[in-house]
Amino acid sequence: MSELVSWSRIKNLPGPAWVLLLGNFFVRGSYFMVWPFISVLLYQKFKLSATEIGLWLTSAALLAVVLGFYAGYLSDRFGRYPLLLAAAVLGTFAFSCFALVQSKEGFICCIFLSTLPRALWDAPSKAWLGDSLPDPKDRELALQGLYFMVNAGAAIGPLLGLSAGLTGNPLTFFITALSYFALGVAVLFFRQKPAQSLQSYNPMRFGQTLFLLKKDQLFLLVIVANILVTFIYAHCDSSLIQYLTRAEVPELVALISAMIILNSTVIVLFQFPLLRLMASWPVVSRIYVGLLLLAVSQLGFALNPPEWFWGWIAAVFVLSLGEAILFANMNVHLDQLAPASLRGSYFGAASLYAIGYSLSPVLGGVILDLWGGPALFAISFSLCLAVFISYQYSNKLKRPDFIQLEQEWQDQAKQGTVAGS
Repeated sequence: MSELVSWSRIKNLPGPAWVLLLGNFFVRGSYFMVWPFISVLLYQKFKLSATEIGLWLTSAALLAVVLGFYAGYLSDRFGRYPLLLAAAVLGTFAFSCFALVQSKEGFICCIFLSTLPRALWDAPSKAWLGDSLPDPKDRELALQGLYFMVNAGAAIGPLLGLSAGLTGNPLTFFITALSYFALGVAVLFFRQKPAQSLQSYNPMRFGQTLFLLKKDQLFLLVIVANILVTFIYAHCDSSLIQYLTRAEVPELVALISAMIILNSTVIVLFQFPLLRLMASWPVVSRIYVGLLLLAVSQLGFALNPPEWFWGWIAAVFVLSLGEAILFANMNVHLDQLAPASLRGSYFGAASLYAIGYSLSPVLGGVILDLWGGPALFAISFSLCLAVFISYQYSNKLKRPDFIQLEQEWQDQAKQGTVAGS
């Protein structure tokens, strides 16, 4: 039995870790009961155009990226607990308002409000896991479990909310609000003691933190590389569907449905078996495997004849295996790079990965119009190789002296505790 993946290790995870794991499953599941159908409701209830809907949804997503970055810093400066509780309160309020508002302006305000809880929750919750689990293997297992729970919730949520979401049934919004309320109660119950929060103290101002992050060359390369990874992966949600539609592939609806179901199923079924298989490997080596699988899937998309149904299914299967390995280990790698006093800031900076998701539909559409689908996926294949080479080069890059900084911050935290006592 692998030392990393074992029932004894799973059962010994502390209460805060289980709050995050189970909480993310229920919140993400209930969230996806609602969010996939927001654009449908904007069109059916308020007759907004596709451009207007895209503008509002994109603006809300970009606001969440900026707030997520800053929320990570705030959790380093003031502790994880206030940010987590604020996320739970705001989520309860935002989705309750969704169920009650009737005007277009109120609904759009709720869209912006509903993206903020995840932005406030994501980085501080991952940093809280690090604070609660001093053993690196426990942290890795918990981060792997967190990704699993998020995917399980995202897969189940739309199925549960399909009929209610399309009709705008207020019950679906209240279920999501109730999930956030329950999560807030759990956060209150497992509130960390003051002594535990010393390790997450960062006395620097936001500008100073940004300056320090800029000096970490390895971290900056990883951020850029992972933005490219999300850019490549996001083509499956937008550009690939457009390509298949324009190519007039036979059985289009059945193919798209099969790809979506296959993607979620592979991740849920294969993530932990693959982790057991590669448990003794360095995290970066696992990322290499995920990148290679992602590259092979893009090559499959580029070369597959539009009419060959099973060729698309095979390529999506390979892509899903790569995703199951890659994205969870990207979080683990980031946790290994981040010093304890900057965990929140590092995970907050990871919200920049969403830039890849934001740019993918636009740039993918442009490439489709200019050169077609095979060219798009050939470019994505080349980008996979570029990311692979970047990771290999990364060990030559410089990093700040975090050991000295950690000691200085710990001293300041202790002095502040004494002064305030």
